[in-house]
Amino acid sequence: MTGHRAANSTPLDAETLAFLTRPGLARLWTAARTRLERNGLQPTGTIRLQHLDTQERQDLSLLLAKPLTTSTATIHLPDLNTRLRTSAAGRGLAETLTALGPALTDRRAARDAAAAQRASLWSAAEAALADTPLAPQPWTARWMEEIRRAGTLARQDQHTATTIIHQAIRTLATLFPGPHAEHTPAVWGRGELATRTTGSAHGLDDGTLLSRLVLRGIALASDTHVPADAPGRRTLWRQASVTPDEVSSTVLSYGLRPTGASWGEKILQERADHNLETHLTLRELRTLHLEMPPRTRIHVCENPRVVEAAADAGCTATLVCTSGSATTVVRTLLDALATAGCAFAYHGDFDWPGITLANRVVERYRAQAWRMSAQDYEYLATRTQIHGTPQLLLTGPRVEAVWDIELAPTMDALGIALHEEAALDLLLEDLA
Repeated sequence: MTGHRAANSTPLDAETLAFLTRPGLARLWTAARTRLERNGLQPTGTIRLQHLDTQERQDLSLLLAKPLTTSTATIHLPDLNTRLRTSAAGRGLAETLTALGPALTDRRAARDAAAAQRASLWSAAEAALADTPLAPQPWTARWMEEIRRAGTLARQDQHTATTIIHQAIRTLATLFPGPHAEHTPAVWGRGELATRTTGSAHGLDDGTLLSRLVLRGIALASDTHVPADAPGRRTLWRQASVTPDEVSSTVLSYGLRPTGASWGEKILQERADHNLETHLTLRELRTLHLEMPPRTRIHVCENPRVVEAAADAGCTATLVCTSGSATTVVRTLLDALATAGCAFAYHGDFDWPGITLANRVVERYRAQAWRMSAQDYEYLATRTQIHGTPQLLLTGPRVEAVWDIELAPTMDALGIALHEEAALDLLLEDLA
């Protein structure tokens, strides 16, 4: 490590690179990198290396041009910086570490830049808020402070964070325009409101950061809390005269015969009498009063094919289909039927996602497992093998069935996934 070269950014020659990458220097470069990145890339302070082995002492002695005879070394970074500049490396400590890779990060500068961006974000947001009718409303300062404390917005990139907070302010100002506002709709559709304030009909979709910020503002303005579930959030939107989309998602039903005399209930009765399936929207479910005969048995299935086959066969049983997952509209119907005193039986797919869904339905509605025992699975698996049906393998992590402790081990042992259609003939026997 003798010789001299002016500081430069050219690659290290092979001999110098081979020396600097000796295993005995690895701890030094790691510690030096950490210190420089904390120090604004300035070679200041000292590094203390302990428990040095023989190889490390030899390599450090050559690098520093002084013998190290103990297992501890204190290295002054200014001296190391000078030593590297006057050596074959021909560059200072920061340039040497960069040449060895990866590039150094000025963490102090990065922190300062991030702090400056956050300050700019909140300053611009407060200025935007001051230019709206929201400014004099007492809840808005608390809303802004809660967003700041949560930190979720500030963790977005600068452009995204700025866009979201300004859209949230614009949306809340539209919903709470003040006493002198003109030409504001009495009720907004959520898609219409989102288009007005974000440019996208999906801008306020449930689960987005923007919708969470807006709902938090609505909750503060209404002196309430933000609900954790989707039905509660829809109720909160309606408190601000916003109608969520309640027509695009439906629940598939068959054979529903409520005892009421409203036109909606009569339609369900007539469709049941004619063996016709019915897709119900959330909007319809909000207007229906599903009074059912006491202890009506509701069969719940996962796949629409079961409903279709039941209708074709003229089955008289009542069916509700989750269509793969128990969405909000599915749970809304099942909740209403549970309130009406109905009993439930559930059948779904014999795979791990199917068992997960079955667990939710069984636990939430105290449903009876319907042809979903370990014996049922074993019988169906054997039947598909006898018939030469191509086998679908189980994938994913195992899920224990809450209704039968033997089901998961049996499925694990056979390793076959069975969709609900594999049991269709048996299900239709029960539904007839």
